[in-house]
Amino acid sequence: MKSILFFSRIFLFLISLPAFPQASNISCSSPLAERVMLGTYSPNEFPAPLVALRADSIPARLLNQISADSMKAYTIRLAGFHNRNSGSDTLSSLKGIGAARRWIYQRFAAWSAASGNRLIPAYLNFNQAICGFNKHKNVLAVLPGTDTSDHSIVLIEGHMDSRCEGLCDTACLAQGVEDNASGTALTMELVRVMAGLNLKRTVVFMITTAEEQGLYGAEAFADYAQAKGIQINAVQNNDVIGGIICGATASAPGCSGLNSIDSLQVRLFSSGGANSKHKQFARFVKLEYKENIRPIAPVKMLVSIMSPEDRTGRGGDHIPFRQHGYAAIRFTSANEHGNANVSLSSYSDRQHSTRDSLGVDKDGNAVIDSFFVDFNYLARNAVINGNAACMAASGPVAPTLSAVLADTGKIAVSITGQAPFRVGIRTVNNDWDSVYTVTQNSDTILLPFANRYYVSAASVNSLGIESLFSSEITLVTTAAEKTLQNQMPELLPNRPNPFDEATLISVFAGNRITWKKAALRISDIKGNILKVLSIELKEGLNEILYEHGYNMQGILNCTLLLDGKPFQSRQMIFAN
Repeated sequence: MKSILFFSRIFLFLISLPAFPQASNISCSSPLAERVMLGTYSPNEFPAPLVALRADSIPARLLNQISADSMKAYTIRLAGFHNRNSGSDTLSSLKGIGAARRWIYQRFAAWSAASGNRLIPAYLNFNQAICGFNKHKNVLAVLPGTDTSDHSIVLIEGHMDSRCEGLCDTACLAQGVEDNASGTALTMELVRVMAGLNLKRTVVFMITTAEEQGLYGAEAFADYAQAKGIQINAVQNNDVIGGIICGATASAPGCSGLNSIDSLQVRLFSSGGANSKHKQFARFVKLEYKENIRPIAPVKMLVSIMSPEDRTGRGGDHIPFRQHGYAAIRFTSANEHGNANVSLSSYSDRQHSTRDSLGVDKDGNAVIDSFFVDFNYLARNAVINGNAACMAASGPVAPTLSAVLADTGKIAVSITGQAPFRVGIRTVNNDWDSVYTVTQNSDTILLPFANRYYVSAASVNSLGIESLFSSEITLVTTAAEKTLQNQMPELLPNRPNPFDEATLISVFAGNRITWKKAALRISDIKGNILKVLSIELKEGLNEILYEHGYNMQGILNCTLLLDGKPFQSRQMIFAN
């Protein structure tokens, strides 16, 4: 029996924020949008021409239609509302959160009209005392699916609220460009481009509020979905997704140093051990990019599956969905301009400050000519998002998988569903080592030797589109099984290794525990103890996340302690 022990990160930014009361009176302004999200509608209500989309036609459409210039225009408009704090003005037509959300809603309505009214704009209303204001709204755009037999939805989100140094300062200049006009602009552009698509499952685009005060807009929708019984297959949160310049500080995993540039990488953060459903969805997003987008993209991107749920001490709107049991990931730029620690007098970076602006007027003509967001980079991230969402919304239902070790380096799989299938196999990394195509319900796959394999499968429909992957099955080789038979634990290689700012340390425990306490001791090569992590060892696989901090390199030792005595050690390599 496999059991997983994973200690959740404690987000320091949430601990330091004031506690606001729970949201109440959560409702959708559009009964039609709600019916669509529940799946209680007829596709005939939305009679746009149905176009069969192959897996290779979706990427081409996204690459051709997603516009960096469009997202630049949205970003400039969002910055022009002066302050989008959750407690800012709701009556003005020019400034504040009210003007911003009305403008976003109007854009959704216009794109709906341009696409035959297939798109349903709506507000998610909720009451909550935040920064002196009690009534708040997320903005939704609901794209109905063509198959009501599957009531599940895919959610793409970004938060529109901004802040400067004061959490509830509603008068300061808070353009919030990187954080998070970039994520709002990306989500809006996907609404424009995807509005005319006919996808099997419903896609919901959401622009949230009150992220900066504690993820309250996302929490309100997660509560609403759970109360209504809305089935969410996957959540794609976009936050700090357009900047490419590294600040003097950055929340680990941070960038390489002040003013370093990275416009070719996007990070996917998600909760849990490597075999959590959140990491599984991150692997799906990366696979769809590698196989569908990268071969035809003029500029190639690196999609990095990160070990932790978010940067150290930070959080985002994917977290409430994970807490409600939905698979959720966060898309974030490779580089961030600051760790948001605005309480320090020495803090000079842009994030969470009035400096998070459009850019710099270099020639003094009162026109911004050097933007802090790279809109071509933002467009590449939009394509990755849109492709993943379209595939997740178009593929078949995930199959049922069983797998056994047939012999050394051989895995026999049996899959229930319509062939063909994709079979993903991992050993020690966050990502799949290989993804195999299996053309029948039973097959044997030859593999290089490893102590453990993690196996999952996806179905492929007639259009060449894959389903989300099934949950992983853990297979243990005979040599590793002796650990169970001998009732001795085994400290496994950490994953990944070398790794970024964090790594998963795993201990495979036997079926009979003879010790009272277990711990993992992390020390440097000189023997200095850096941290001791308590771990409860249950039969099977036990995992714990270790974070080293910002911009650290070198070799560390990890020692498994049983009742305070060293039992087994391994080296871990940092390459941040």
